[in-house]
Amino acid sequence: MNDQSPHGDQTLADLIGSRLCHDLVNPLGAIGNGVELIEMTGSARGPEMALIRDAVRDAQARVRFLRVAFGAAGSQQIMSAREARATALAPWQDSRLTLDWAVPGDLPRLGVKLGYLMLLCAETALPMGGSLRIGLDPSGNWQVTASGPRLSLDEALWSVLRFGMASAGRPLRPSEAQFPALHAAVTPLDKTINYVAQDDRLTIATA
Repeated sequence: MNDQSPHGDQTLADLIGSRLCHDLVNPLGAIGNGVELIEMTGSARGPEMALIRDAVRDAQARVRFLRVAFGAAGSQQIMSAREARATALAPWQDSRLTLDWAVPGDLPRLGVKLGYLMLLCAETALPMGGSLRIGLDPSGNWQVTASGPRLSLDEALWSVLRFGMASAGRPLRPSEAQFPALHAAVTPLDKTINYVAQDDRLTIATA
């Protein structure tokens, strides 16, 4: 089945991702506003409210990030430097991973999509936590560096970035969706994904 849209730069999967994230953003925002109002009135305080507040903020951050990573991205859409950075950093706060966003200037949304998907792929190689750094090389290609203890790569899974889903030799889990998504995103751009792992360091780059 060909899920490419008539507009050429969107797939059915992209549109479904955008729709799901869009529909989740509004109720999460409403819950967050309700929590703030309850806190302002003083009718409910304590660790329970703090837990709800933090959970809502984390969910909002993840949905915004995933909306860019898995959603539709038109070739003419631009993300401001501030929005791209804030959306990238938010999901990693209070986690075992730290992120250094070293990307200057406003960016095409499609480029940001590639960068976000690369971060999600790199995250899987750091089961014990570590650090991520993302930037652009002098040629404008995206580059992600991941470092941490016990770096782990499932070679069959990572081969999906170069050869597509069938190369994994097994059904992929939902938590691995970023790998075929990244392969699908770079293919129409005539780009490839290269990765090199050595000791406790992994580098992923578009080329």
